[in-house]
Amino acid sequence: MALGAANMAALSTWREVEDGVLWRLGADGVVAADVAPNTPAEAIGLRPGDVLLAIDDRPILRVADVFTALHAADPGETVRYTVVRLGTREVLDVRLEPVPGGAGPIYYVLASVGVFTLLVGGAVRLRRPRDPATLHFFWLAVAFFGLFTFSFSGRLDRLDWVFFWADAISILALPPMFLHFAMVFPERPRRWSGGVAGRVFVVIAYVPAVVLGLARVFAVLRSATDTPLFVRITSAVDRMEVLYLAICLIGGLAALTRALSQVCTVTARRQLRWIAWGTALGAGPFAIIYALPYSMGVEPSLQMGLSAIPLSFIPLAYASAIVRYRLMDIEVIVKRALVYIAALGAIVAIYAMLLEAVQRVFLNGGTANKWVIAFLATVVAVLLAPPVKELVQNAMDRAFYRDRYDYRRALVGFARDLNSDLDLNRLAERLVSRVVETLLVDRMALMLEDEVTPHFGSVRTSGFGAAHPAALAKRTGIGARLSDGHIVALDDPTAVGRYAAEEIEFWRDTGLYYFVPCVAKEGTIAVLALGRKDTGESLSSEDMGLLVAVAGQIATALENARLYRQLHLKALELDRMRAFNENILESLDDGLLVVDLADRVVRWNSALEQLYGVSRSEATGRELADIFAAPFVEAVRAARRDTPEGATLSRIQLPKRGDPSTLTVNVAMVPLRAADGAAVATVGTILILEDVTTRVRLEEQLQISEKMASIGLLAAGVAHEVNTPLTGISSFTQMLLEGADPADPRTRLLEKIERQTFRAAKIVNGLLNLSRPAATSVGDRSLVDVNATIVDVLALLEHQFELHRIKVRRELSERPVMVRGAEHKLQQVFLNLFLNAKDAMPKGGWLSVSTRLDDGRVVAEVSDTGSGIPTEYLARIYDPFFTTKAIGQGTGLGLSITYGIVREHEGTIDCESAPGQGTRFVLAFPPAGAERLLPQVATPAVSHSASAGHGFGERRGIRRDGVIRT
Repeated sequence: MALGAANMAALSTWREVEDGVLWRLGADGVVAADVAPNTPAEAIGLRPGDVLLAIDDRPILRVADVFTALHAADPGETVRYTVVRLGTREVLDVRLEPVPGGAGPIYYVLASVGVFTLLVGGAVRLRRPRDPATLHFFWLAVAFFGLFTFSFSGRLDRLDWVFFWADAISILALPPMFLHFAMVFPERPRRWSGGVAGRVFVVIAYVPAVVLGLARVFAVLRSATDTPLFVRITSAVDRMEVLYLAICLIGGLAALTRALSQVCTVTARRQLRWIAWGTALGAGPFAIIYALPYSMGVEPSLQMGLSAIPLSFIPLAYASAIVRYRLMDIEVIVKRALVYIAALGAIVAIYAMLLEAVQRVFLNGGTANKWVIAFLATVVAVLLAPPVKELVQNAMDRAFYRDRYDYRRALVGFARDLNSDLDLNRLAERLVSRVVETLLVDRMALMLEDEVTPHFGSVRTSGFGAAHPAALAKRTGIGARLSDGHIVALDDPTAVGRYAAEEIEFWRDTGLYYFVPCVAKEGTIAVLALGRKDTGESLSSEDMGLLVAVAGQIATALENARLYRQLHLKALELDRMRAFNENILESLDDGLLVVDLADRVVRWNSALEQLYGVSRSEATGRELADIFAAPFVEAVRAARRDTPEGATLSRIQLPKRGDPSTLTVNVAMVPLRAADGAAVATVGTILILEDVTTRVRLEEQLQISEKMASIGLLAAGVAHEVNTPLTGISSFTQMLLEGADPADPRTRLLEKIERQTFRAAKIVNGLLNLSRPAATSVGDRSLVDVNATIVDVLALLEHQFELHRIKVRRELSERPVMVRGAEHKLQQVFLNLFLNAKDAMPKGGWLSVSTRLDDGRVVAEVSDTGSGIPTEYLARIYDPFFTTKAIGQGTGLGLSITYGIVREHEGTIDCESAPGQGTRFVLAFPPAGAERLLPQVATPAVSHSASAGHGFGERRGIRRDGVIRT
């Protein structure tokens, strides 16, 4: 189609001129091979043998140079030829003329026929893509399209050569393809054509096309060297191709005529008769008026070219046969043709009368402003066209149907009134009787879909007597096609191949040949089953169209009846569903509330009443902010804003209404959506509150137990690996001390090694004690001054703090703050906290340490100005092996061990931190008994006194850089 449009565009815009000379390339250059009579070249005396040297002083070296110069000129333009004749150079002025013929009106008429034919072929193929006959017909339509549409312009560029060969291939392929198609379609007994002789004949039919094609190729190949030979061969091939086409068209017509005696059914004979008439109307005028004279040497004229237009009847007739097999409707086609002819004649008459009347009455026969009058008359004629056509249509219908005309109009009116009658039996009786009276069919049955079993059963019949036709099962071929909404006509020859032969014969024996589905939104709900007319004739396409229109109205009426019957059932079901949903919401163990877009509560279930202590009546209609605490409301709004499609908040603290206790809940939020026409709009939010307070407590206990278990496994391995070398170091150190001189400076170093060895052993044992559920034994506990412990640890880290530019602010209590515990373990606690603070301040900062007695508890605070801990990590800082430091800078055990020691001493540890704002740890321990405080009072200076023995080692034996920390 695109190539055809390009060809038409090229011919409409290309203006070819000629000089009347056939040029060829000779030994001396470009030589005139022939000069046509009555051309510009003959007028100036140009003769064969003249050598063309230049055109308008531009050298001519090839024949293509001549075409280039001519293409650049306009019709009527004078160009200067420089030629050599018998050795003499001459200059001749040639006035170019347009090429005769070209793309005249006849071409565009034929091209329109070609486009129409291609559209018909494509539509036929799309309607029946699996039928082999449609594929053959499609290529036949393509050949018709190429014959009528493709025509080279003379430009001779690449696209023009495509047009040239497309035209040549089309005119060669069309004749044998048509003859072949006529021999095999429609389906019929083929005693001769189906045998060996028929197949050989088909092959022979294609031989002339091959021979003529090779001759044209040969002529084109020799055109550059032997131009006269090219002209003679091309002219002969053109005439032989047209004659070949006419012979094959007449041969196809003969095959169709002979097939009339081979078909048995009335329907098939009518189909073939119509196809034959279409072929005769198309091939006859073309063969007689155009093909025969042209093949005998007569040049084609406009009248001869017009005889090709009726060729469009051929593809139209075949298309109708393949798609619908309803070609017995010749009376319908004739009637419609008469309607359009009569309507067109009436409109033309009205236009002429209006034009003549206006000129006589207003212009007195003058011609002034005639175009305005013509335009106004055209507008009036166009406006009157629809009512004139309808008037002619009604008159033709009345003349054609006579007494049945009123019945047909009554049937249409009856179809409009079907929806007013919801009584199925009365409607079925009226419908069957009206259709039988209108179409004059011998029998009819109205079949309704059974809602239980998959079949269509008869509810009203006519022409069957007391008996009723059998039910039409949906699983059969006919039933399945009707369920899909397709009409079934057993007079259609394609039904023989589409359905089982037994099924077709069963319904034909019943007297039913036509089945029209009544299709509603839910599918086919009824079937109109009809026989033939009283005269034995088949129903026409117009009859079937009328039935289809009535079937649509019947389907609507039946659908309305079903909806009316189901309305009450739906209402009851809706009430049950509402009660069921209410029971589901009230049976939930979790609290559920629904708020609208303004955050006002519209639903509050019983579980939420018990959970939060607010009744449904008190909560409904109030805003969230009036019922819940502000932090909870802000968390809900933030989550809804960040994730509008739904979110889950885990372990949210919810202060209980009227109770000092706090609940821990999980909140699930999803938007409440409602259909708003084609779109879905959000109308509120659903919140489900799950009380996980008890579960969180149990999980915390379980996590602590799991931590201790994992640390125990680690501690066992560490103790085994570390205690062995520590034992050796301690033993060798003690051996060296036995013979050492107390005044020797090395003796003090050995004593320090011994004390540090004891300290390392205690750290390992402390790691084991952390994993044990039992607390430190009573014998291992003593009164410990927290201030002195802090001072000792700070003294140990003083050098590291100076290196990292960390300043220490001490705000220790003036009174000793005594606790009962293991001093070395408390030293480990503060050592881990101080080292973590140091690591958090790589560029320096302030470390603040304070102690105090608060509400009977010993409180110690450690804060820094470091980088802080992200909020999402705060819940995991006490987990074993969890660390935020780089690989190799921490093991993730420091705070875990710290947590274990604090809990062992019946204390608590809290952490407050924010990124960029530092971290603050608050430790609280139970104080020692008051009766034991005074005898054990010690100042911070005591921690710096020199002392020997195991107790001193416990207090001072802390390595500077060998502790395990986070």
